[in-house]
Order: sequence, then structure tokens, then C-alpha cells
Amino acid sequence: MKIEAIAEPQPGPDDLILRVAACGICGSDLHLADADGTRGMPPLPHGALMGHEFAGRVVAAGRNVRDAWPDGTRVTALPVSGCGNCMQCLSGTAGRCASAKLMGLGVHPGAYAEYVRVSALETFRLPENIDDRTGATVEPLAVGLHAVEIARISRGEDVLILGAGPIGLAVAAWCRFFGARNVIVSDLVTSRLDRAAAMGATDGIDASTENVAERSRAIAGVAPRVVFDCVGVPGTQQLAMNYAPIDGRVIVAGVCMEFDRILPVRAIVKELQVNYVFAYGRQDFAFTIGMLAAGRISSASMISGSTGFDGFPASFELLKTSKSECKVFLEP
Repeated sequence: MKIEAIAEPQPGPDDLILRVAACGICGSDLHLADADGTRGMPPLPHGALMGHEFAGRVVAAGRNVRDAWPDGTRVTALPVSGCGNCMQCLSGTAGRCASAKLMGLGVHPGAYAEYVRVSALETFRLPENIDDRTGATVEPLAVGLHAVEIARISRGEDVLILGAGPIGLAVAAWCRFFGARNVIVSDLVTSRLDRAAAMGATDGIDASTENVAERSRAIAGVAPRVVFDCVGVPGTQQLAMNYAPIDGRVIVAGVCMEFDRILPVRAIVKELQVNYVFAYGRQDFAFTIGMLAAGRISSASMISGSTGFDGFPASFELLKTSKSECKVFLEP
């Protein structure tokens, strides 16, 4: 990770240029930075500019959107731009557009920078009661929201969440929001369980010392019907299948960027429903912003610190091994 001077981005006709106020360091970025092509992850091209969880202020706008987005408007945006005209773009899922450009993955520059170019179509205004750091958590909260929507949580259901990183915390918050009875979170690091409780978890399991299957069954009285894999490393998907009961549902929300192996018969004999989750749509961003503004959900407990450019490379490296940090922001 190097800090270098680059050319300032220029807006296209339907683009905005934002002065970045805060950009969160995502676990996916940590994995991508170390990718060398040997474990299924292609390496990023030299000079790639990452960063996709951000909030900022409009400082320039393209000719087609200038009137709608005055300078100084506080915003966040989906880290993607599409053609703007296909069914995917018009339905709010530009990430599936045939010409989609995903930010921070090597081609379309991300927001680990002073300025970033975004699509006006994918941009949302931030209410005044949502500060910059909270605005930058809309993206991970939207990931959690989409995962819980895919799970179709019913009121009173019990859920088990593997992993108390930012996505696991977001899933816990939305499960509680939508009426789950027992929201049980397991993690190998006990300090993370305190954050989970603050985000809505009803119970925590120390996976380093406790039997997760037995403990979750003791808490809920039965094996939780919905199990979320929010870790995304080889082996955790299989664990989720092992913990799920007959006719249970497994939601794979953690992004595993390496080759993995599973034993399908475990899922077959239980007739599990296994769903993989891909990102979010515009409606997930809109709902998340609305609930943050209304005070009905909070991301405060996932926020653990910030840094400027000087300390950014060290903070980025620390997060690869730190067990105490959660969501750290670059505030350029």
C-alpha cells in the first residue's frame, strides 16, 4: 500500500465528483491486497485504487446532473456504475449490468483518495443527522440488510450468525430489526461479542472454547433454523451446513475469495436451502439511510477508529491481523 499523487478525476455527463470525507476499510480489500493468483484470487493490477465504503461532499457534477446535485451536497453512493438504461440499472441492481464498473477492484478507481468519481444515478443524499462516518457504514449495513432479506426471516425465528466482523454485526442488527427471537453470534474472539451485543445480538458464543452447535441449541431450545456464514474463509460454509437443522436455511454472506471444499451430503440429507448473497441494490441503500436517520438502527458499535493518509498503510496492514479493531476509516 503506497500513498501517491494521482490525477484528479473528471466527471462524465452523468457523474459526480466527491470530496471523500470517510472511507471504510473492508475485509474484501484486505484479502484482495494479498491476492497473488495462487488461491483462486487474481492479483490486483499495479496502481489499483481500492475503497468502496464511503461518504463525502459533491464538488463537481456532469452537465446532465449539475442542477440536481449542487456543490456541498453530502452523499454516499453505491460503488458501481452501469449503463443506466438496461433493466438491471433501472431496477436498482446496476452491479449486474453487462457494462457495470465496480469501484476499487482495479479498473474503476475507488475512494481511498481525496476525490472519487461516482454515478449520479447510484448516489443518495445523507440527512443532516447522519454524520460522515455513519454515512460510510451504509454500504456494509446494506450488505447485511440484503442478506437478511434473502433469508426471509419470520418473526420469532432463531438465527445463528458465524462471525462478528462488520457484516456479521450488520446481519445481527437487521435480524433483530425484523423480529428474530434469538440472535446468536459466534466468534473466536470474545471481544467482538461485546460489539455484537451492542448491535442487537441476544447471545454470544465463544467459538474458541464452546461447542457452537450445543450452545446455540441450549440457548434457543432447538437448533436455529437460519444460519449465516459471515466469515467467508475456507471451511466456514461447511460449518454453517453442519450447524443448520433439517429443513434449515444457510445464508452465505461472507465473501470467500479462495477455493473451498464442502461435503454436499451434509446439506442433502438435511434438505437445506443454501443461498449465496451478492452485495445489495439501490433500495437497500435507501432503506438503510432511512432507518439510520429515524434512529431505528445504528452502526455506532461497529466503528473503532480512523486515520489520515500518513497512518493509512500501517492501519491497513494492522487490520489483517488485529482482533480488536472492527471498522476503521480513512479520513483524507
